Amino acid sequence: MPRFAANLSLLFTECAPLDRFAAARAAGFQGCELLFPYDHAAADLAQAAEAAALPVVLINTPGGNWAGGERGVAAIPGCEARFRDEFDQALEMAAALGAGLLHVLAGLAEGAAARATYVDNLRWAAARAAACNPALRLTIEPINGHDMPGYFLQDFAEAQAILAEIAAPNLGLQFDAYHAQRITGDARAAWDDLDMMPLHVQVAGVPGRHEPQSGEIDFSAFFTQLECDGYSGWVSGEYHPKRGTTEGLGWLREAARG
Repeated sequence: MPRFAANLSLLFTECAPLDRFAAARAAGFQGCELLFPYDHAAADLAQAAEAAALPVVLINTPGGNWAGGERGVAAIPGCEARFRDEFDQALEMAAALGAGLLHVLAGLAEGAAARATYVDNLRWAAARAAACNPALRLTIEPINGHDMPGYFLQDFAEAQAILAEIAAPNLGLQFDAYHAQRITGDARAAWDDLDMMPLHVQVAGVPGRHEPQSGEIDFSAFFTQLECDGYSGWVSGEYHPKRGTTEGLGWLREAARG
């Protein structure tokens, strides 16, 4: 079965941020991801991850003023200089944490100019990452417009078209089963329809974005599907626990049993 990671921005929030690594490891997770680690000292996060033997597998580029509606700037015309500054900040954080994946947030935008800006920024970012951190891979992720209205990338076919156009070996797809279900109505069929193997997978139940153990997606079948298709990356639980985090980890124990 896949290796499972915990999104420590959403899970184990009962614990202080630096204590979440040990809590996740004790609960059975093998890795973790952090949405926005930039409010903490990289050395402190790295030390906590190392002490817990819980590798950081993915972080996001900065989201900007999230409360004010920003969701990154990669696809926003006129923000190219800001994107490059924030991307360099993300490169430094990824290197300090040993993260192998960096999700590039597109932002709220639409139209041909936004697409051209997005492609140009991604092409630059892929070259920049290859020069600064050859082991790092970048991802882009379709996000559903119900949860994030106006997000530039909401379509898997378009995401794959952009990736094919750029054709950078260190740039790939991030597949979130929750968003895939909300976008297409059938996450498992959306996976089957892909023309490329994603670099990273995230899971949450639909509806509600709670534990991946009930609702519209058969996660037992989905995890088997990943294994049968040869997916070798991480599967991260990126969801809002219905109650406490540990109380809702039956899905993880079931997946570990195969």
